[in-house]
Amino acid sequence: MQRPIEDYALIGDHQTAALVARTGSVDWLCLPRFDSAACFAALLGDEEHGHWRIAPRGADLCSRRAYRPDTLVLDTEWDTPDGTVRVTDFMPQRDRAPDLVRVVEGVTGEVTVRSTLRLRFDYGSVVPWMRRVDGHRVAVAGPDAAWLRTEPEVRSWGHGRATHAEFTVRPGERVTFVLTWHPSHEARPPLLDTERALRESVEDWQAWAARCRYRGPHRDAVVRSLITLKALTYEPTGGIVAAPTTSLPEEIGGVRNWDYRYCWLRDSTLTLGALLAAGYQEEAEAWRDWLLRAVAGDPADLRIMYGLAGERRLPELEIDWLPGYADSRPVRIGNAAAHQHQLDVYGEVVDSLALARRSGMPTRPQGWRMQLGLMEFLRKVWREPDEGLWEVRGPRRHFVHSKVLAWVAADRTVRALEEQPELGGDVDRWRRLRDDIHAEVCARGYDERRNTFTQFYGSDELDAALLLIPRTGFLPADDPRVLGTIDAVRKDLGTPAGFVRRYSTDDATVDGLPGHEGVFLACSFWLADALHLAGRTAEARTLFERLVALCNDVGLLAEEYDAAGDRQLGNFPQAFSHVGLVTTAFSLFGDDLGTAG
Repeated sequence: MQRPIEDYALIGDHQTAALVARTGSVDWLCLPRFDSAACFAALLGDEEHGHWRIAPRGADLCSRRAYRPDTLVLDTEWDTPDGTVRVTDFMPQRDRAPDLVRVVEGVTGEVTVRSTLRLRFDYGSVVPWMRRVDGHRVAVAGPDAAWLRTEPEVRSWGHGRATHAEFTVRPGERVTFVLTWHPSHEARPPLLDTERALRESVEDWQAWAARCRYRGPHRDAVVRSLITLKALTYEPTGGIVAAPTTSLPEEIGGVRNWDYRYCWLRDSTLTLGALLAAGYQEEAEAWRDWLLRAVAGDPADLRIMYGLAGERRLPELEIDWLPGYADSRPVRIGNAAAHQHQLDVYGEVVDSLALARRSGMPTRPQGWRMQLGLMEFLRKVWREPDEGLWEVRGPRRHFVHSKVLAWVAADRTVRALEEQPELGGDVDRWRRLRDDIHAEVCARGYDERRNTFTQFYGSDELDAALLLIPRTGFLPADDPRVLGTIDAVRKDLGTPAGFVRRYSTDDATVDGLPGHEGVFLACSFWLADALHLAGRTAEARTLFERLVALCNDVGLLAEEYDAAGDRQLGNFPQAFSHVGLVTTAFSLFGDDLGTAG
């Protein structure tokens, strides 16, 4: 029986991340990058697909766990009849090779602890050859090698294609395990100084968190969300992955299982805004620069998502040897949606560049030239149908949100030229484009009978992305059409608790998939923002409180929430959900604090 998604905690080193269960088992880890093959894949199968458990002998779930304040260092404790033991898990920021460090410490009594390591490279499909070298265990298979050592050395043995160890700790005694990966053709990296690494990890994370400018309600949740965003950042390039996992289901037992270990342009403006509001200029600049590098080239070839370094080819495969989380098949590697045509990404890119200019970021010479190139292409194609924000796998439609974001691109270009004519460009051309898009959306994307904008032209369906209309400036928040849309989305897509789904999945012809999904957490934060902008701040704050309460015991959110089953769904933790939490906190409380970005 697999653990609920919310039973996991995240650790990472800014280049990859691991998920640790309440049982003390590391059930997911890709090495050396977020998008590399997993060496622990029990999350999508069982223990035989790779895991590493350290826990008291005979124990199950931990008694408690928590991150050390304002860090990504995880402490997990078990109270047993023989005493209490603590396991501290972290991944130090790497110098050369990735290390997973697990420190076992006796707290009270005398506790026997067991370690079981099952390395399975290539998503659980490859059992490595394990041998002893210089008192360490080394596992090798093809391109992968991993070294296991302990400080002090404890006896280990192999059984059942796993490496086991058992030892006893008393108060103050510590046994440290270190798992180090490297390419098998290279020499073993230098040994890590674990005491120093732990101390520096705590100090570095706490110093980073102290820079957060937010001082309002639920500051702990805001800081935890920002730490999560930092943990999902691929430091060498500045790209931020949507999640460190693949194929965690949007419906238990269903087929809506996708690989989220890539960087989405749809997240760009909101992510940039959250980082800037919280005071993280350096991280915001790194994300902006990743964006500029990723989208460089032919505007007609703009992708909706890219790899960590801006890779464009993300071929989608189904791997049949993994049964999936709770038998949710298929397990997918890669994402075919990367090739979709989505008009909204042009608006996201242009809006991000505009936000960067307004924030005072150092300009990049290629930025404005690139923006004009994107605008010229958008001017020619904005009337075409597309797959929309949510990467539907049904037919292309004239999605209203896509058209609104095309308007955003034109609007931000006009504003830039009005404020800085020296940039150069035909401002009248972009004004005409802006006016044309606005007029068409209001004429064809608005249902006058129901007083709401619709999911796509001529549709009876709604879309939670319509809640972003007032945020974009397309219409003011007090416009009757906006107010009607807010109420319609709440009525048609909402739950009794006030959360909202992205769109209705009752009609499979829209997204081309069977089954259903949970409420979408980012969209629920958008509803709180829209309510606040519409002057219904009390309702917005009530909804925000309910959303924050969905965080698991260590402050993490998945992509979706199953209200009926009271559990999290989808890839975990989800950057978009945590961006929503940060953005809405600043929206609701930033003005009161004088700290809004």
